[in-house]
Amino acid sequence: MTTIDLSTTVQADTAFGGHLSLETVRHRAPAVFAESAAARVTRSYRFISTSRLVGALIEAGFVPTDARQGRSRLGDGAGFARHLIRFRHARESVTLVDAIPEIVLVNAHDGTSAYQLRAGLFRPLCTNGLLARIGDFGFISVPHRSSVVADVVEGALRLTSQFQALGAAVEAMAARVLTQSERLGFGEAALAIRYPQAERLPYAAERLLEARLPADAGDSLWQVYNVVQQNLIRGGIAYQTARGRADQHRAMAGGRRVVAAVLTGSTCTVRRS
Repeated sequence: MTTIDLSTTVQADTAFGGHLSLETVRHRAPAVFAESAAARVTRSYRFISTSRLVGALIEAGFVPTDARQGRSRLGDGAGFARHLIRFRHARESVTLVDAIPEIVLVNAHDGTSAYQLRAGLFRPLCTNGLLARIGDFGFISVPHRSSVVADVVEGALRLTSQFQALGAAVEAMAARVLTQSERLGFGEAALAIRYPQAERLPYAAERLLEARLPADAGDSLWQVYNVVQQNLIRGGIAYQTARGRADQHRAMAGGRRVVAAVLTGSTCTVRRS
């Protein structure tokens, strides 16, 4: 199965408020502008070009900020492959500490995917526009049917309406300073979820608390969250196996779910001190 990697860091043209032209979207993800579905889809499949949804979202006040696609898992060619477009509302002024809220539209024209809408936070890593996705905070799946355009626009507006509430949660996390024991407890909980069947954890929880970015060096729950997530997702932590062999923690696509699960635990419940 071919997937589009949303976890990797990407280069946005203008990370701090700009948008992509439709020509750039077409260049990066030609499947967005497909004029028909792949030949092998069933008769029940209702083809609606993603370009129609892009146009409808633009009319509703959204602007595309990134676009890309993978390969068709059925071998039907790039014109039908799974693709995604990130959007930001043109009038959206919410900045969540050091992250930008956006929505992501995912689709494929080879019958392998319904329309998917996700709300996510994208965090600028430096002033040249480099961003990394740090989590999903909403998900809507819309089947291919006659009302799909209206359903996607409605879903996008519903997701963005939650950004203010999300901002309050992120600000509370940034204001919540963790003690050393709480930070260690956060890391231990993350490791226990990452390796639920392990009799021996590969490395100590302190290794997950080592910041990779200067902006993450700190004791707030927001910073610890980002540090642990970076280390879980990117991997690369060296350790020795039980037999003394050198090994390395591998990157993982589900790191966000691990960190999200830790956040629901009692040790690091978000609260103002």
